[in-house]
Amino acid sequence: MKNMFSVFQRMDIFQGGGSGRLILADYMNQHVYPLLRRAHSDDVRYALCEAAAEQTYLLGWMAYDNGENSIAQRYLIQSLRLAQESRNPALGAHVLAGMADQATLLGNPAEGRRLAQAGRQGLTKTTSPACLADLWCLEGRALALLGEKTAAARAVTRSEKAYERVDLEHEPEWAAFIDPAYLHGEHANTFRDLGDAVASEEHARRSIGHAETQNRARRGAMSQAALAVSHLQRRDLEAAYSAGMRTLKLSGRVKSSRAVEAVQDLQKRMRPFGRHRLVADFNERARELVAAA
Repeated sequence: MKNMFSVFQRMDIFQGGGSGRLILADYMNQHVYPLLRRAHSDDVRYALCEAAAEQTYLLGWMAYDNGENSIAQRYLIQSLRLAQESRNPALGAHVLAGMADQATLLGNPAEGRRLAQAGRQGLTKTTSPACLADLWCLEGRALALLGEKTAAARAVTRSEKAYERVDLEHEPEWAAFIDPAYLHGEHANTFRDLGDAVASEEHARRSIGHAETQNRARRGAMSQAALAVSHLQRRDLEAAYSAGMRTLKLSGRVKSSRAVEAVQDLQKRMRPFGRHRLVADFNERARELVAAA
């Protein structure tokens, strides 16, 4: 089960959530969930619940990345219950981080902040600097959308300080994606929403550099989109167009609704530039990707 989690997690990171969700769902229904219905000793049951919680979380995240939000929410709630039964508070905090992310991006940042704070409270019983960095990062995203500029910037700083304590050898496998490519990409979005184009560009470029090294197209696409927005916020359409074209190229390599939504967000943000030839060209090139989503 642990080996299968690693396989599907890498599939999600490098190919997008839509690439393997149905296969993972079938595997869980055929092999994992039936095991939970059998009688086991406490230690075996805790281990099974932990493994099932990890993979159910991944199912929820893949569904979310594929635009299946109600399905994603059901899986995340199920994962949280399994994590609680496994007696693994760090895993429970990780699931709350995923729920916080979904709540914020679906338009409820107040709930996103509450869930991120609940996750941090759970971490008081254990330690996972990577998970703590993620929770502060996601609280920053929520605070930015709530217009709390000082608190959002402080959350980014606390996220960065938490990540400085990460020892990869002692972090759980489910925390593998919580790295500079991911964190800087999310910080770029926080500062984008705060209207701080300079800070957003700085974090976006750092995320892009790490994503390129790892060949992570989805993260690269989303951070290129953040970079493009930072240029638009300064009325630099040519630079935004160039970053937008890189967003399109990378988005075409993965099956991810979030990457497509980043392209659509760029299209919306380019509208104030009217019928400029670069806007028209970007929309034309984006049409096929958006239509196929």
